[in-house]
Amino acid sequence: MLRRVVICLIIAIAGIAVAGTFCSVFNHGPCIPEIDYPYGENLQLTVESAPSHDDAAKYQKPDHDLDTIGDLFAALRSCWSPPSADSAREGMQMTVRFSFKRTGEIIAAPRLTFVTAGVSANTRTTYLKAINASLDACEPLKFTNGLGGALAGRPIAIRYVDNRALGKQSGTP
Repeated sequence: MLRRVVICLIIAIAGIAVAGTFCSVFNHGPCIPEIDYPYGENLQLTVESAPSHDDAAKYQKPDHDLDTIGDLFAALRSCWSPPSADSAREGMQMTVRFSFKRTGEIIAAPRLTFVTAGVSANTRTTYLKAINASLDACEPLKFTNGLGGALAGRPIAIRYVDNRALGKQSGTP
């Protein structure tokens, strides 16, 4: 018992995080809570062509103005329409980056930041056209004033993953 008391005193004196916060008598300033936020500093999203049954709810477009980042991600997921199976490539991944205006419009054409290695130019073009068509069909998104102000100009990266079982590897050089 004495051992436990000594350990607790050492922890309290050393200022080690207790109960999810960092506080100490030696640290001049407020206590900083250690919270595991659901979204990181960067707005990154993965969209799968064939989402799992558990993730199906994340692919439903909200029936109200978008007020949270979760609503935005659901709307962007629901917009995705992958290329037809005859021009698709199993396992294809492509990432684009873009920003929104306060009004829900995309500022400029999405910039391609990643493509699966070894993919032909035709396959890249096919997927990029599908991504642009999907985003154009969603635009403009209806943001609330709060979300529009928070998102305006912030870069968003979307990784598209074609995880459909196509049974072939088209588009390879």
